[in-house]
Amino acid sequence: MFTNFTTTITSSNCLFNIFEPADLTRALKAAYRVLKPGGRLQMSDPIATRPIPLHLQQDERLRAMCLSGALTYQEYTQLIIDAGFGQIEIRARRPYRLLDKQTYNLDENLLLESLDSVAFKVQIPEDGACIFTGKTAIYAGTEPFFDDAAGHILPRGIPAAVCDKTANKLGYLKPTEIIITASTWYYDGGGCC
Repeated sequence: MFTNFTTTITSSNCLFNIFEPADLTRALKAAYRVLKPGGRLQMSDPIATRPIPLHLQQDERLRAMCLSGALTYQEYTQLIIDAGFGQIEIRARRPYRLLDKQTYNLDENLLLESLDSVAFKVQIPEDGACIFTGKTAIYAGTEPFFDDAAGHILPRGIPAAVCDKTANKLGYLKPTEIIITASTWYYDGGGCC
């Protein structure tokens, strides 16, 4: 067993899809515990575009294929935050597999996506964790730059990587002067938080 604060990186593949919920929570908290401050948890997991029906969650064959435990994006990121991680970077999100309605006895097809993420052991800010999904903020006003007095300086016309929380705040603050781009589901560092 690892002691506290002993590693800078831990990684997992399909961690979310093979554990039962209580075991998953314990595993995430253990990963958080062994990481040094600023350390990171790198993961790759299938996620579901809507909740997996109970009959598929209980299918051991699908569990062995890392499919039956797929969570929604919101559930996935919330479990990481609940374990204490203050920043999450979504490095990739792409279609992975279709559970078709005929084979899997569903009312409608269910798309699973592959999600690559990195969670950082940093303090959760008072206003919530920072999740980067590839959004940018672009200042289109008349001044040379925009400063929100909260640590975000946007030079006119130059996209700046921002977390989703900051994107929402900036878009609300100056909706006619700050353009917020959609999530690209690709991010490799250099953001606002």
